[in-house]
Formats: sequence, structure tokens, C-alpha cells
Amino acid sequence: MPLIQLQENQQRVNNFLSEQLSDLAINEPRLHAAMSHGLLLGGKRVRPFLVYAVGEMLGIHKDSLDHVAGSIEAIHAYSLIHDDLPAMDDDALRRGQPTCHIKFDEATAVLAGDALQTFAFELLGNARVSDTQKVEMMQCLAKASGYQGMCGGQALDLAATDTDISLEQLEKIHRLKTGALICCAVELGAIAANATSQQKAHLKTFSQNIGLAFQVHDDILDVIGDTEILGKPQGSDEAANKSTYPALLGLEAAQNKAKDLILQANISLQALPFDSALLQAFSRFIIARNQ
Repeated sequence: MPLIQLQENQQRVNNFLSEQLSDLAINEPRLHAAMSHGLLLGGKRVRPFLVYAVGEMLGIHKDSLDHVAGSIEAIHAYSLIHDDLPAMDDDALRRGQPTCHIKFDEATAVLAGDALQTFAFELLGNARVSDTQKVEMMQCLAKASGYQGMCGGQALDLAATDTDISLEQLEKIHRLKTGALICCAVELGAIAANATSQQKAHLKTFSQNIGLAFQVHDDILDVIGDTEILGKPQGSDEAANKSTYPALLGLEAAQNKAKDLILQANISLQALPFDSALLQAFSRFIIARNQ
């Protein structure tokens, strides 16, 4: 079952990240505490799971993937800390707990995000792969998290607030803001395993589809989800006057969109000469989750 595997990998990367943080010299306790809060607050650890699942499917042991999985989660954590700031989404809750700037202060939250971003590349530099693979991984993570990926998507998202946008524009926002890092997680696992270009192409199609499906389902949960389970206020996207798939397509059509994306994702996996059952099950879990 993907949920069991997800939980196992979640615990593994949590333990790894906790150990890595504890190894840092605590020169400034408040900043270190804020970094720990942002990184270890909880969450599904979807991106590390994908690193582990793809790497293992292609024959790589988890011991060679810990630094890689940890690095992408550190990037994700940094992005959430900054995303919650008053200058961005101005959220007070994250995973049912006070956001970093609420628990500490805005300046500390900014620094914690900055420090986790650089921490991610420090982890990649210590990954148990060749130097050539490290360079390729760093280029992949930098592109996915920067202007051409997550940050660019966030900028487009901010610009679209209080504005009517097309379905095509919304898809571009989501493919960059959320999808780029999910695609990167899959690619990092493939790089670690020295996958062929053809294998990477099939995995890219898979990751692009599940990345968009993940965000479509998040939009759906904002409409039908429970605040206590979500860990953030239900209806927050509507309250912020953001464009979403249910708003543009209607709820039922948005749900069908997510299902179709998962179908296309699994078709691409079937072209691979490996046992992809776990990844296929995980893709279905993406649109069945309640948080």
C-alpha cells in the first residue's frame, strides 16, 4: 500500500533531516529553532517519497538517496515558510501549527527560509553519488526551485490574484509553482540511478501529470476539505480571490481533470521495463487523499 510506504519514507527522511540539523553548530539558537520548525513541522513528504520510489524502482538503495531526498524537502520547507509570509499569502496556520513568522517573527522566518534553501544544496553536495551526478542534480534543483520553476510560478500566482485568468494561464502557474519541484523529485531519483534518456522521458511525462493532478486536487480540497484535517482554513483560496480549477471548471469537471491526469501518468509508467506498481498506486493516492 502506498500509504504505508509513504509513512515509512516520511519517518526515514524526518529522522535524517533531524540528524542533519542537530549536527549544525548552533550559533544562533532562535534561527536554528525556526529552521527546525519549518522543516520538521510535519507534512506528507511527497517529494522525498518520489526520490526514494523512483530510485529504488531503478535499482538504487535508499542509503544512497537520503541526502537527495532531504535536499528537496529542505527546498520545499523554505518555500512554504516564505509562501506563508504577510507579503505573500499571509497565512497563520501550516499543518495545524502556527506558521514560522507567527511562532517567531517575520525577519527570522525570512532568514530560516534562506538558510534552508542553502542547506538543501549543502545536503546535495554530500550525496552518495558521483561528482558528475551531483552537478546534474544541483542544476535540476536550482532550475526547478528558481525563476524557471517554483519562484516563477509563485510570481505568476501573485500577479493573478484578484484577476480573471484563463485555464491555460492557471495550468502554467501550477506546473511551475507546484509541478516543477515534483518533477524535480522524480528526475533526481532518475539521475541517482543513471537512468537512460528514454527512461527519463517517460518519467518526465509521469511527473508532469501527477504534479498538475496534485495541485488540481489541492484546489478541490480547498472546496470540500475539512479545516481540521487540512491543517489550514478551508476555503482560503476563495477568500483570497484566487483562480482555481473548481472555480474555472466546476467541481465535477475539476475532479474528472485530476482523474484523467492520473490515467495519463500511469500510461507513461507502463512504457518502462520496471515494476512501477508503487508509483502507480501513489499516483492514485494523490487524488484520493483528504489533506
